[in-house]
Amino acid sequence: MAKQDQNEPVEKKFDFFELTKLKDNKLHRNSRLSWTEEAYINFSDKEINKSNKIFFGLSIGNKVLKVFLFIIFISLGILLGRAVQLQVVQGDEYLQTAEQNRLRVHYVKASRGIIYDRQGRPLVSNIPNFNLFITPFDFPQDEQKQQNIKQNLEQIINADLTENMEDALKKDPRQKEYFEPLILFENIPYQKALQLEIMTVNMPGISIEYDTKRHYMFALPEVEDPFLYNSLSHVIGYEGKLSENEYDDLRGIGYLLNDRIGKTGIEYSYEQVLRGNHGKKQVEVDSQGKEKKIIAKEKAERGKGVILSIDLEVQNKLEEILRNSLVKNEKKKGVAVAMNPQNGEILAMISLPSYDNNDFATGIEADKYKLLIENENNPLFNRTIKGEYPSGSTIKPVIASAALEDGIVNENTSFLSTGGIRIGEWFFPDWKAGGHGLTDVKKAISDSVNTYFYTVGGGHGDFEGLGVKKINYYAALFGLGQQTGIDLAGEKPGFLPTPEWKYEIKEEQWYIGDTYHLSIGQGDLLVTPLQIANFTSVFANKGKFIKPHLVRQFIDPEQKTIFERKVEIEREDFIDPYNIDIVRQGLRQAVTFGSARLLNSLPVTAGAKTGTAQWGKDRDPHAWFTSFAPYENSEIVVTVLVEEGEEGSTVAAPIAYEFLMWYFNEYKG
Repeated sequence: MAKQDQNEPVEKKFDFFELTKLKDNKLHRNSRLSWTEEAYINFSDKEINKSNKIFFGLSIGNKVLKVFLFIIFISLGILLGRAVQLQVVQGDEYLQTAEQNRLRVHYVKASRGIIYDRQGRPLVSNIPNFNLFITPFDFPQDEQKQQNIKQNLEQIINADLTENMEDALKKDPRQKEYFEPLILFENIPYQKALQLEIMTVNMPGISIEYDTKRHYMFALPEVEDPFLYNSLSHVIGYEGKLSENEYDDLRGIGYLLNDRIGKTGIEYSYEQVLRGNHGKKQVEVDSQGKEKKIIAKEKAERGKGVILSIDLEVQNKLEEILRNSLVKNEKKKGVAVAMNPQNGEILAMISLPSYDNNDFATGIEADKYKLLIENENNPLFNRTIKGEYPSGSTIKPVIASAALEDGIVNENTSFLSTGGIRIGEWFFPDWKAGGHGLTDVKKAISDSVNTYFYTVGGGHGDFEGLGVKKINYYAALFGLGQQTGIDLAGEKPGFLPTPEWKYEIKEEQWYIGDTYHLSIGQGDLLVTPLQIANFTSVFANKGKFIKPHLVRQFIDPEQKTIFERKVEIEREDFIDPYNIDIVRQGLRQAVTFGSARLLNSLPVTAGAKTGTAQWGKDRDPHAWFTSFAPYENSEIVVTVLVEEGEEGSTVAAPIAYEFLMWYFNEYKG
């Protein structure tokens, strides 16, 4: 056996159990190993690893590892930031959206208040109405589904919905935010509404809703001319759908996009009284926006009732008489006003031609509307408060009051009327050839003597008249050149001409002839029929200027209480009562033996004044008549205007006479 070289490594045979025992001893705190045993363990572990070739590690480099870790951290940061944004920053917004998808606020429409005449007779009613609505938020986005829904709806209502649906879906996106339904089709009959109610259960965003619409109840007479009826339409007015501009202005005070609003007349003037307050109900809806359950409810408040000063019986009779007179005299346009001079209440207000306000309440057809606006007599125009006309001789009591109050004449001052006044090349005539002879203020009023009013208004010879400034001053005290303030919108103020106005507008000087014309209600002076009735009331009630009005009471249906409107005396004793009485005597003499003597056969005493107002070349003059009765304790003023009616005493006076005869014999009797 060969001897082994000493430098050759010695093959060590490792004993597994021995090695394990040494390691256990090493781990034991009380065991101490020799350095040879430590070396043996370390050497043995290396040899075992080397011989078994077991390796642990990564196959990527440090740079790649760093990039990988960086991406992970960035991704986690983005996810965390988005979570913060959704849950913290925008949490309330998304919570609200989620709640709106499940919970909605539906409005319960308030019933509009009823309008009554002074006797408690209803002039309007609220009748059931069914409308088809679309809620854009819930409506399918798929065009095929949209088309299927539209076709199914059109088969029932028998109408094309294409345009209405396109308009609704193009509305301001603000409406989607509020989930507010938009009208697709209105005035659906009850039976069809039932069909649609069943069908729309499976139509997302489509619903049938119950509402009410106005019906105006005053009787319409059978007449050949469809515009010579229903004059109360000008007073009551009508309601209509809210326009987009109106909605923008009113949404802040509770108006909804589909609301209806008063457009004209009492419906407009007392909109906030009549409309009430909508109720609310919070409902839970399904995925199609259909109501499933009511969560909470707030009751709607009905609108207040309005009681007018108008008496329907008086209104209808005065309208009938005026209408018959227009037909008889082949005239088309006329006005009549009856009012209580003691408190300013309007008993009747007639403006012909007129229109049917029910046409507007249901949505007027284009052809009908075209007929109205193209009619040369303008039936939509309320002549009582908007018509501006020369007053003719009806202004003479005002001029007489001014002259007496200013002290330039007294009840005995007289002027000789010989047929007119000549100033240079101009002649200003009386209406009676040869004149009226010696004339004092009472005779000047009763016989409507122009010469007297030329003189006291503009002066003549050595006599200095009032002049234009004083005439306008006193005319304004009687309410001319300004609105009366009646509770109807659109009232015109009339016009009092001045030298400054004439120079600025016409580029002409003011002449004595202009003052003469103003003194007898001609020239550029303009008044409304209501203004004439209102200043006639001053003489009827012996000196009080009272604001006219149409509404006398409000009814609160919830509390069952009534609110009375107070009489508004704007001024009194602005003309000395003695001077007022002198003018009243002149108005009485006009009835007893003057231009208004037709009224002398009434069962009561009366005062009155006629008027014939020139207003254009080759045109018949307007016919005026204003009156009050009984003379001592007046309870009614009646003013009549017939456009191009020629003579006030022959056309307008008979209308007032026939009405007053009926009023005191039948109505009061």
